[in-house]
Order: sequence, then structure tokens, then C-alpha cells
Amino acid sequence: MRYLNIYNNYDLSIDHAHGVYIYDKEGNKYIDTFAGIGVLALGHSHPEVTEEIKSKLDRYAHTSNFFLDEDTETVADLITSEGEKAFFVNSGTEATELALKIIKKKIGDSKILFFSNSFHGRSLGALSVNGFPGIRDQFKPLLPGMVEAEFNNIEDLERTAAENPDIKAVMFEPLQGSGGVQPADKDFVDKLKSLCKANNWIMAVDEVQAGLYRTGKRYSYEHFDLEADITTAAKALGGGLPLGAVIMAGEMTEVLEPGDHGSTFAPNPLALRAAKVVLEKLEKMQDSITERGNYFLEELKMIESENIKEVRGIGLMLGIELKNEIPNLRDKAAENGILLNVLKGKTIRFLPALNITKEEIDAIIIKLKELI
Repeated sequence: MRYLNIYNNYDLSIDHAHGVYIYDKEGNKYIDTFAGIGVLALGHSHPEVTEEIKSKLDRYAHTSNFFLDEDTETVADLITSEGEKAFFVNSGTEATELALKIIKKKIGDSKILFFSNSFHGRSLGALSVNGFPGIRDQFKPLLPGMVEAEFNNIEDLERTAAENPDIKAVMFEPLQGSGGVQPADKDFVDKLKSLCKANNWIMAVDEVQAGLYRTGKRYSYEHFDLEADITTAAKALGGGLPLGAVIMAGEMTEVLEPGDHGSTFAPNPLALRAAKVVLEKLEKMQDSITERGNYFLEELKMIESENIKEVRGIGLMLGIELKNEIPNLRDKAAENGILLNVLKGKTIRFLPALNITKEEIDAIIIKLKELI
């Protein structure tokens, strides 16, 4: 086998997928609870997304950044607010890289704060602000000047700020995804906001997973009354095709100059067309996403199981933290017709299609009751 397989792949071969379901080549049907890790906001093979990609492909597939594609401005408008500008990249990791470049060009040798259990990507720059030592430390030395504080620990945040007066920016994930679907506490966010204001820190918010209406709002930081100087987005943006973005506000829009960053592929015309369709639909779905998210959350809380430690999340980004690891939970679930994303063996992360129905949520709950 010449393919380097470093993933823990499911033991099934996909034949096709539609909506919240994946079908294997043996005719088995599975409920997909994580939609390509939050990528497929409208589910698998959404007909309008598929047709629009095909229509664009019939005209052209790629042109390079020497040409401004017809969908660029429309998609930029859909992800920004007044006074903001967007730059498109290929992924969430690249969005982190560009955010770091903007910050470093602005603050020079000053320090950047990040938090434990935060995940911002796997490239060397992104690893420098990654809150998972097991993923990060084997690749040291990484970028200098990065300072870590404990997430949701006000005392540690205050101590870290006091010991590092040269901090000038922060990378922040208000709703941690890979960190276990863990929302920031209100008091913690309030303290972080006060430190940013008092010290003129640049606030860079990672919305790669929680953004683009996953939580019922365009960006999850809106739930926390935050204002972002830099926002990173990706995953759901391209409708299943690779696309990311960095959104800059205020002074941050003036940092980059020609040649500071570029990409052969981004923004790809097919991904832009998919993004246009997805974002226009999601913008109109905010109330229904919130409603279904609340319904899903309450149904999860009603599962009676001694294995459940906590159920948490916002909108349709939800998690069940287990008291103890259930051996082979993922494989047992697949045998029962449901695909689960289990983090560190103890947190089940739900990132379903944002147009999931209550009937489909009920089907997930029934299977979960049988498993846990």
C-alpha cells in the first residue's frame, strides 16, 4: 500500500451520501453526526450546491489570483460587516498562518497569548498557538514569543498577563471544538476583554469550526459580546470544497501589502460558487438552527445514563462528555448505523448538517440511548 495512512479510518467504503446519511457499497445506511467535521453545513450532496458547482465547472475550474472571480465580492460581503475586509485562503490552518503573519507584522517581537486545549491547525505556525502539547511539542522549536494560559481560568489569565507585559495579541477560540466542545465562561471572556482594552491587545478569534452559523449566529463570538480585530473562518465556507478566509477589521485591513501573502489556488472559483449558495441559505436559517440546536441539546440532556458527565454546546455544535471511556464506542456505533466523532475517547462531538430535521435528531437520540 503506497498511501501513508495515518488516520484511524472507518472500516467502510462509501458508495454515496445524501443529507445526513452516508451509504456504503454493501448497502448499509449510516446517520452522519459530524458532516465532514462541520464542513457540510447543508448536508451531503445538497442539490443546489452540487448544481451550482457543476455549472461553474462547465465554464472554468481555475484561473489563479491574477483574475478576480465574479463570486469573490459577493462571498466577501456575506462573511464581513461594514469596515471589514476578507482575504481568501485554502483552509483553516492557512487562515491561522495568515492571521499570525498579520499580527507579527503589526506587533514585531511582542508576544501572542493563546490558551490550553485550543486548536488552530497543524502547520508549524499554527502549532505554535496550539493548546495540545501532545500534538505540538514534538515539533519544537516553534515560533518564539508565544505564551499559553489556561482556558476558563481567570486567575491564570491574570497571572500570565502580569508576567508578560509585552503581550500584544491573543488567539482565542470562544467555543473550543477539538478541546471538547467547551464554551468560554462569561466571566473569563469579560476579563479577557478588559485586558485587551487596557493593554491594546489585538483580538484574533478562531471561527473555523464554530463560525458561519454553526451556533445560530454568523460567528460564535457574537454570543460572547466580543469584537474581533481578526477572524479566521473555513470548514463550512466552501460547501465541501477547500476554502478559508481571514476577516480583518479597523487597522488590521491596512497591514498587508502586495506580496505579503498569496495562493495559487485560493479563492478557487468552484469553492466560491459553493460558498455563495451555502452562505445565502444559512443567513436565512439562523432561527431554525437555534431552534434545532436547543431541541437537540435538551434531548441529549434527557438521556438517562450513568456514563454521561456533562452535555454542553451552543446551537448545533454540541458535545457529550463521558465519565469514562467506552471501549470501541465509535465502531460499536457504526455497527448500529450511526457515525460518531469521539474526541480523546471521552467526548462525543456533534456537528450535524445545519438543516437536520427534528425527526433525524430523534433517530440519533434513539441510537445514542442504545449505545451509552
